[in-house]
This record gives sequence, structure tokens and C-alpha cells, in this order.
Amino acid sequence: MVKRGRSFWGALGFGAAVGALFLLERMRPLRSPKEPGAARVGRNLTIALLAGATTAASEIPLVSPVQRLAERRRLGLLRRLPMPGALRVVLGFLMLDYTLYVWHRMNHRVPFLWRFHAVHHLDLDLDSTTGLRFHFGELALAAGFRALQILLLGIDSDTLRLWQQLLIVSVVFHHSNLELPADAERRLVMAIATPRMHGIHHSTRPEELDSNFSSLLSWWDRLHGTIRLNVPQAAITTGLREFQSPEDVTLERSLALPFADDRRLAHSLLHTKHGFGAGRRDFQHQ
Repeated sequence: MVKRGRSFWGALGFGAAVGALFLLERMRPLRSPKEPGAARVGRNLTIALLAGATTAASEIPLVSPVQRLAERRRLGLLRRLPMPGALRVVLGFLMLDYTLYVWHRMNHRVPFLWRFHAVHHLDLDLDSTTGLRFHFGELALAAGFRALQILLLGIDSDTLRLWQQLLIVSVVFHHSNLELPADAERRLVMAIATPRMHGIHHSTRPEELDSNFSSLLSWWDRLHGTIRLNVPQAAITTGLREFQSPEDVTLERSLALPFADDRRLAHSLLHTKHGFGAGRRDFQHQ
């Protein structure tokens, strides 16, 4: 009962945060939309609904049993090392976030994973609803990766829950089209992914697409030299270079893309392997 109540209030809080961002980004837009109106929002939310159902369905047969098994048998790195409980939580949080950075880069490198992740990048605009737009196949694969994180790292359920709650808010926030004061965002991006930072990752330009993979903490891009902050938002064309027609991003085509025999997918993957440029680590005037 307690767990169910906690889930309810968590979902309510998340819905309120998304709703607030959705309104704020329309009051202070960072980028001009190419596809204004309700059709795109409805498409993204439909994709998100399927993804959410997949995530919920994967919890019962996969993630939850793995979590119980790992706790019962004390599996994973952090359970094998003697340390204070608070340190275990901090290290677990950091390790979850870092391995998600690795997973995101894998999604841009491994052809099979890219087929699903490309659906997220198809969106011709970028706002809070893009942060929910993930193909249900990608979320099913991510559930398997989450189970591996739990088993190998020894993440306890409370740490996992805390990280997941902050992560999903962060993902919606940094995909949003909210224009923050530049000075405030310069401070924020020292610690977390922000709208200007992640807007660059959704660019059609290969060297920009191949940057800014962090999902919560921005430190991992700094650590690996994949951070790029020197691109004005007005200079960014959002989406994938090979899929810029409105006909390419319909709901039907978005859902079918991972299973389609479309050579443009392979070409777009080559673009993601462009390599990492040494972008400036500060925002240009924008």
C-alpha cells in the first residue's frame, strides 16, 4: 500500500512538472518550431504512451525479480565492498548515471540499437514532449540494460528509485524548449544537462549529433571530451538529416522505422560515427 501510494504521488508530481514545463516553454521558447500545433504533440504522446506501457510491463517479469535476486544473494560490486550506507548510495547514483551515458553512446554506435533510438531523433522540433518520445522497443531494450546495471553494480532499490525519479525529470527538462537566462544556464550546465546543451545533440550536423550524451549529470561529457556548447540554437536544424520530410515522421512511420528496410537508417548511423570535435565549452551568444 505504501509503495502504491508513493508511486501515485510520484506520478502526480511528474505530471505536474511536465505540465509546467509544457506551459513555460511556450511562454519563453528557445527555438522557433517547424511543426507547431497539436498534431506533433499528439504523435509524441502516443509514442510515449506505448513506451510507458512497455516500461511498466517490463518491471514485473524482469527488473523487479532481478532486484530481489540481487538483494537476496548480495550480488553486485557495491554489495561486495565494505562502506558506509551513505557512500554506497552516492556511488550507486553516480555509477547508474555514468553507465547510462555509456548506454546512450552505444545507442549511437550499435546498428541494432540505433534502429530504435533513431525514432527519438526523428522529431523535427525539440520540446518537453520529445523527452517522452522513445520507441517502445528502445524502452524494452533499456529494461534489459537496467537489469544488468542492478546485477553488476549492486544497486539497491532506494538508490535506483531516487535516480530514476530525478532522471525522468531531467530528461523532460533538457529536451524542453524553455529559454533560461544564459548566465543561469551556464551555471546549471556545470552540473546537469540543460536545454541548450541537449538541443545541440539533436542537431542534424554529425559533429553536433555526436556530442552531449549525458542524461542527468553533465560531468560525463566533460570527462570524455564529448561536450559541445558553442553552437547557437538558431543555427541548429533539429532531427536527422536523412528524414527531414513531414511524411518521414508520421506516427505510423515512426513506429515502423526500426523494422523497416530503409537504407537511410544505415546512412544516419554513419553520421553518428563522425567523431568528436573539440567544441568550445561555453555557450555562444544566442
